[in-house]
Amino acid sequence: MTFAGASVLVTGGTRGIGLAIARRFAALGAARVAVGYLRNDRAAEEAADGLRELGTEPVLVRGNVSSERVLGEIAALGPLDAVVHNAATGVIRPALETEDKHWDWTLNANARALLALARATAPAMPEGSSIVGISSLGSTRVLENYVLVGTSKAALEAVVRYLAVELAPRGIRANAVSAGVVETGALQHFPNREEMLASGRERTPAGRLVEPDDVAAAVAFLCSRDAAMIRGHTLVVDGGFSLPA
Repeated sequence: MTFAGASVLVTGGTRGIGLAIARRFAALGAARVAVGYLRNDRAAEEAADGLRELGTEPVLVRGNVSSERVLGEIAALGPLDAVVHNAATGVIRPALETEDKHWDWTLNANARALLALARATAPAMPEGSSIVGISSLGSTRVLENYVLVGTSKAALEAVVRYLAVELAPRGIRANAVSAGVVETGALQHFPNREEMLASGRERTPAGRLVEPDDVAAAVAFLCSRDAAMIRGHTLVVDGGFSLPA
């Protein structure tokens, strides 16, 4: 598998799963890896340094990926061979403790942003390119305090299916990767973090938690020519966590 000479974009690409994805593309030969991030400049610069060490040209795109300014900067990057929407946020609360503003923030960042990215990038993407959205098991399963994020991930997966059909005539594929429990900084926002990690370790048939590199490998596969006939699919990478009753 190679992405020699490719130009790719990974939103939320400076830490955790997003950084692992960006580094995977760089290691596989991508000539340019653009990474979007919200506000942590130090983490962004460290990510850029690491990508340079892998032989790729890093491009940092700072700001909310759903904003018109950032979308304009992304469109100005020119043709992209892969677009990975990994950036995610959301309010972690029980359903009855949420507010409409929480809904708007979470759905905009996690689902609407994917559609906006497609509008900004697909017209210039070459035949054989790919769009991948990063989802989670909460799109189909009920997880504690996860109503808003889970709903947004379900919407993301629906957007992926529509894009897969509508972009097929352009030669562009669209898929999603749904990750199981991954120990990253994102889990700090969950009040039941330790319980989630313990449950993940206990009930995962593979015997360990999913790691960022596991997700990165799945994304790279879906963006490769080997996945040419995989369209509108959500690939679950959870070590079997979701299988037991």
